[in-house]
Amino acid sequence: MTRKLFGTDGVRGRANSDPMTAEMAMRLGAAAGRYFRRDGRNGHRVVIGKDTRLSCYMLETALTAGLTSTGMNVLLLGPVPTPAVGFLTRSMRADLGIMISASHNPAHDNGIKFFGPDGFKLSDEAETEIENIVAGQIRPAEPQNMGNVRRIDDGRGRYVEYAKTTFPARQRLDGMKVVVDCANGAAYRAAPDVLYELGADVVRIGVTPNGLNINHGVGSTHPEAAAQAVLDNQADLGICLDGDADRVILIDEKGRVADGDQLMALMAGRWAEQGRLDGGALVATVMSNLGLERFLDTRGLRLERTKVGDRYVVERMREGGFNLGGEQSGHIVMTDYATTGDGLIAGLQFLAAMAETGQTASELVHQFDPVPQLLKNVRYAAGSDPLAAQNVQRAITSGETRLNGTGRVLIRKSGTEPLIRVMAEAEDEIMLREVVDSIVEAVENAAA
Repeated sequence: MTRKLFGTDGVRGRANSDPMTAEMAMRLGAAAGRYFRRDGRNGHRVVIGKDTRLSCYMLETALTAGLTSTGMNVLLLGPVPTPAVGFLTRSMRADLGIMISASHNPAHDNGIKFFGPDGFKLSDEAETEIENIVAGQIRPAEPQNMGNVRRIDDGRGRYVEYAKTTFPARQRLDGMKVVVDCANGAAYRAAPDVLYELGADVVRIGVTPNGLNINHGVGSTHPEAAAQAVLDNQADLGICLDGDADRVILIDEKGRVADGDQLMALMAGRWAEQGRLDGGALVATVMSNLGLERFLDTRGLRLERTKVGDRYVVERMREGGFNLGGEQSGHIVMTDYATTGDGLIAGLQFLAAMAETGQTASELVHQFDPVPQLLKNVRYAAGSDPLAAQNVQRAITSGETRLNGTGRVLIRKSGTEPLIRVMAEAEDEIMLREVVDSIVEAVENAAA
């Protein structure tokens, strides 16, 4: 069956529009409940977390109704980061974890992500089975077997305590001033608390959610706010999280932005020196910069590339026995500590490197010179396929020919929005712009 609901990271869309409606959320909850209660036993439990979007109230209630109707006991965590859901699903011995969030997307979007009992995101196969159940008749539980609901008041606190254990026990952040931008999202209380309790002087921005301002002008997709706060407050580091805190972008003390590739390079190099880098490889996606690959090569390390999406990074890590991976966009996956990308814990590992080495953020964060990279997005009408047009294919082939041996072209559809992402890398920046612009023009004409 062709997947229609699930994308690269769960189910996502505009709130109160298909598929992000209360009706669909209830069916998804019921289908997930039926999938995890295939053995017919009672007592199965699911934890549900959410970010700060207004629509989370509606979706949380609808999911709860669907889950309890098929016999699942529901534990409500309230606003917590996505990695907290992965952690608490496993910690609380739940059969299923659900996070309600559209990550870095604006407030009018929302999404539903599923985690298995091991705390990792569900496989494509499991999501396809749930989608099949959604499309059919969902058998409800008998009245005596319906599920119950409890609110877990200390879910955030449990995650805060765990996050602190990932920071070296003998170190503190005394004397460090850290700007943390929580994107008015799920980590608006947890992240500042962790940094404060470890001794940092914390400057907080993006910590006043109102249901509609998540990711609006703040967070990892808008790091300029944190960069200015770093300069204004003479801070040592800026940590920018996204709406559900599973990704991070860093700001050095000079206000310069560093993406996930630079942080992964630092961690891979340090872990290799310490004998901690399992498999001698870093797992990243096709979007990671060619400069990262060259950096690893000079150290005798490998870059394993996957499709875009942190779930595919994690799948490859588990298949190959690797413990470090991530995405240029800031998902940093360290399976020694977490089952999914965790922006806060990644930020803590960078702070630990600063504390251990005595080096500044600017000295640590620039690990390699990136190959010039240009990415442009083209929006298209849902249901259409601009990439199938002959003029688009000709433009792509022409671009690849021009860059042959000096760069690369990557064209793909977004897994979360109706966008065609046109990316290329090349040492010659003039040629780079010409190649990208010619492909973008072809895609725009096909999408018109």
